[in-house]
Amino acid sequence: MSMAVSSTFEQAIAASASYNEQSRDSDTSRRVDEYFGEDVFNFETMRARLPKQVYRDLMRTVELGEPMSTEVANVVATAMKDWAVERGATHYAHWFQPLTGLTAEKHDALVTVDPGTGQMVYELSGTSLVQGEPDASSFPSGGLRATFEARGYTAWDATSPAFIVRGEGYGTLCIPTAFVSWTGEALDKKTPLLRSMDALSKQAMRILRIFGTDTGVTRVQTTLGAEQEYFLFDRNLYFARPDLVSCDRTLFGALPPKGQQLDDHYFGAIPPRVLSFMAEVERELYKLGVPVKTRHNEVAPGQYEIAPTFENANVACDHQMLLMETLKRIAPRFGLQCILHEKPLAGVNGSGKHNNWSMSTNTGVNLLDPQDETHTNMQFMVFLCAVIRAVDLHADLLRSSIASAANDHRLGANEAPPAIISIFLGDMLTDLIEQLEQGTPNRTIKAGKLDLGALSLPDLPRDPGDRNRTSPFAFTGNRFEFRAVGSSGTSAWPMAVLNVAVTESLEFLATELEQRVGAKPTRAGLEDAVKEVLRDVIKKHKRVVFNGDNYTEDWQNEAAARGLPNLKDSVDALPIVSSDKAKALFAKYNVLTEAEAESRANIFLEKYAKQVLIEAGQMVRIARTMIQPATLDHQTRLAGAVSATQAADVECDSIRSQLEAYVDLCERFGAASDALARALEGEEPEDVFEHAKHVRAEILPLMTNLRELADELERRTSADVWPLPVYADLMFIK
Repeated sequence: MSMAVSSTFEQAIAASASYNEQSRDSDTSRRVDEYFGEDVFNFETMRARLPKQVYRDLMRTVELGEPMSTEVANVVATAMKDWAVERGATHYAHWFQPLTGLTAEKHDALVTVDPGTGQMVYELSGTSLVQGEPDASSFPSGGLRATFEARGYTAWDATSPAFIVRGEGYGTLCIPTAFVSWTGEALDKKTPLLRSMDALSKQAMRILRIFGTDTGVTRVQTTLGAEQEYFLFDRNLYFARPDLVSCDRTLFGALPPKGQQLDDHYFGAIPPRVLSFMAEVERELYKLGVPVKTRHNEVAPGQYEIAPTFENANVACDHQMLLMETLKRIAPRFGLQCILHEKPLAGVNGSGKHNNWSMSTNTGVNLLDPQDETHTNMQFMVFLCAVIRAVDLHADLLRSSIASAANDHRLGANEAPPAIISIFLGDMLTDLIEQLEQGTPNRTIKAGKLDLGALSLPDLPRDPGDRNRTSPFAFTGNRFEFRAVGSSGTSAWPMAVLNVAVTESLEFLATELEQRVGAKPTRAGLEDAVKEVLRDVIKKHKRVVFNGDNYTEDWQNEAAARGLPNLKDSVDALPIVSSDKAKALFAKYNVLTEAEAESRANIFLEKYAKQVLIEAGQMVRIARTMIQPATLDHQTRLAGAVSATQAADVECDSIRSQLEAYVDLCERFGAASDALARALEGEEPEDVFEHAKHVRAEILPLMTNLRELADELERRTSADVWPLPVYADLMFIK
């Protein structure tokens, strides 16, 4: 790089750093509505900066899926570049979600050399905006491509606005994109989600046309609000735990005397350092247009939650990834480390990502809003029964969509929904479907009031039914909450699966109703047809509705009697993605080809095995290089105490018994460590499914045994020689 070029580029970086510093200094003194979305090239900004005709053409692409011309792309790219440079950006990146479960980006400078003058100029072409070409060879493909085939494409998703991510001395324009192979296969999480949203919209519009409520509606979109749970640890303690650093969870660790037994952390006062961190995260997210609303302490000490409001599901999934990245990026500024793993601490509550999902018209009508006299709202009942039918028919696939090695530690434990997928409807909706099954519904259970018994307290409106925190898929007023989704992954994949499952049921119901009512149905004829069709749906699929306690053994037995699938872990659940039934469903609605579905099953199973093997290898290393040396020190102390006491001619049976028991425990720990090490050195099956089954059957039991012995050693070893920060230190942030 020439001296002139280097100087210009350094000036751009310095300008970015200055902009970032000024922005941070002013944020705390500004109202949120003054800076919300200021780092987003949103549609409001586009309308202000683009020529009217270009903006209209762009909106046709966004709303109707019409192709974008090169001329429009060039104008949009120039406006986006000018806006980004004004706001201190020096680079741009196509931001995408490969099948690693994280986001990916390759940064290119917004500055380039003008061949005519040799000077640096800012440039972003329409071609560079619309399409990128990252190396695809190192991303998981699950057998879709050979390793040596490197070409991949990123394609601009115009429905999700570009944004600027900032840090010390940099600002990067991030352009949300899909990621596909040279031959067009989806290599990401966004592409299937977008396809599933298109498919659902098409079938939902058929339902609206049947009811005559499609006036002014051009599209039905799925909406999402994803509550994010996470843990915070002191950063110094985090780096003293090699298991947390490499695996995001503690592989060893005994519970302290006080954990979460008193439930005093839940909704308690937020520690000042954590509250400052939360406020900084919110400021960053507000600038990125992420509408976060709720923050609070969760159940486990050191666990917290942040939740946004509803958005278009595609944008919400992008915002979810931004939210997770922002949590992790901001935490070190406060001496903290953010952990998104589902179960970083054994024996206390893990973290989920409750996905609040609904369907809404582009005119703003929530199709899962029961309204006041729900028994007369036949359109709502059709959409409700479509969801019931979908969850019953595809419970196994929905279970598969949230399966991972990390979520296996959480699902089925008594703080998370179990692996059996069922629906909670609540009293009011359960009563309605029972009425519908028997004949004509004629009543809606009404909300009541709570008299709190004190003159100074108001009467509170009471919902017609309670909520159920044990259900994996619960109706919560005007949406369904998919509670079983894990905290560490993207929402895009489970939402794509849910969308396509509901799409199939919407098509079924639309076809049944169209055949019964004809082109111009009367109101009475339509109501009769709806009741007849839904009555049959309820009879066939009501088995998936369960309003009781999902944690009990009785429910396990009852679910088995009902014929509901119980896929207890990822090795059982993940192959469902490539089952004939699932492949046919995906292919029918152009969400995944058969090859794409098979590749995902391979990728997910391979990731499962790799994660467990990484953890097992880390366990052996910690056992041999940290725990065993510490236990030798403690053993030497005990032996010295026995020798000194005997030399003083004093009885020491108690100390000798302690020494003998401790030595025995150390021997068993060493043997368990060696057994796990030998298992890791064994030959691995080539087939990914067989490999995953091998890991589950052979490796996991050895890991469990080693951990139990280590945790017992922790309870018996002097605190001053134990090499790892213990749970009592990790869980309570000062």
